[in-house]
Amino acid sequence: PKLRAPRAESHPLVPRNPFELAGASIAPGQRQVIDIPLSMMSDHTPASLSIQVIHGKRPGPTLFVSAAIHGDEVIGVEIIRRLVGTKALNRIAGTLLLIPIVNTFGFIGRSRYLPDRRDLNRSFPGNSKGSLAARLANLFMAEIVSRCDYGIDLHSAAIHRTNLPQLRIDAADEKAAELAKAFAPPVILNASFREGSLRHAASLSGVPVLVFEAGEALRIDEMAVRVGLSGVLRAMRHLGMISKPRSAKTGALPSPPITLKSSWMRADDGGILRARCHVGDFVEKDVLIGQISDPFGGRETDVRASFAGLVVGAATLPVVNQGDALFHIATLPIKAGSENVFEIREGSIELDPWLDDDLVF
Repeated sequence: PKLRAPRAESHPLVPRNPFELAGASIAPGQRQVIDIPLSMMSDHTPASLSIQVIHGKRPGPTLFVSAAIHGDEVIGVEIIRRLVGTKALNRIAGTLLLIPIVNTFGFIGRSRYLPDRRDLNRSFPGNSKGSLAARLANLFMAEIVSRCDYGIDLHSAAIHRTNLPQLRIDAADEKAAELAKAFAPPVILNASFREGSLRHAASLSGVPVLVFEAGEALRIDEMAVRVGLSGVLRAMRHLGMISKPRSAKTGALPSPPITLKSSWMRADDGGILRARCHVGDFVEKDVLIGQISDPFGGRETDVRASFAGLVVGAATLPVVNQGDALFHIATLPIKAGSENVFEIREGSIELDPWLDDDLVF
């Protein structure tokens, strides 16, 4: 049976306690930005973890939405910026914690990593006495994850790659699977946990986390932002935190497929890549998906799909070396057609009732 949270309308209006965070007290029906001190930077500038708390008057779950764990992944920052201004958050049930920039150091430096060259998303649950990355991870677990029932972590592909909008979950977690279906991305990947990731550490603490991947580092992709914003609002509706929009009956989206296997097609030679497919394309086994040529055009190497599936990621840099990841293909549980799944979603997103807000842009 499907696990469904009570709808926002079912929560009685009863007195709630203030939400306490880092010495601040947020009264029911209020929102506040809290700055938790992180470190003193090398030029004596203080660095902090900034969180907006939206504490509803009605009881409900506590959800965090985070972005820029990798400092160069800016799409999630834009999703949260738009989410903050949506009218749906004016009367929420439960509590929403918004952390648009987790890795302040990497964000300022336009870098995926922290100044110690560590990957924050391989440093959880962290250590209060460890490296800078370990300390930040520990603080996030203690102040954010420990207070929440669910989480949504927003990402994009690494630099010189792009991702089809997608969710990554542990499909065996029924709560995560149901929330992912409500989010309604173009595709859901059943992805193994990675040691040190926020998703893994939160899961061990009993907090299901959806990882949204879309677009590429240091770039804003408008449709990817809209898919992410719509998905977060749909997930909040599923949890009973917000009411459905008046025109929601026109907003039904097809149930996203859950893929069980994915693999990168890699370059067998170095040279200049000419792509023959795009993210969102369905490809058949052995079909030509790219060609690599040397600068003189004297040697050409075909890149063919090793199995049929959906292209969920691709390199954006045409200069490649042998072994470079070129196309990320995921198998589908059903045979797909020839349409591009992202183009189909682009058509539906224009009519999405969850985006009928003046702050969509």
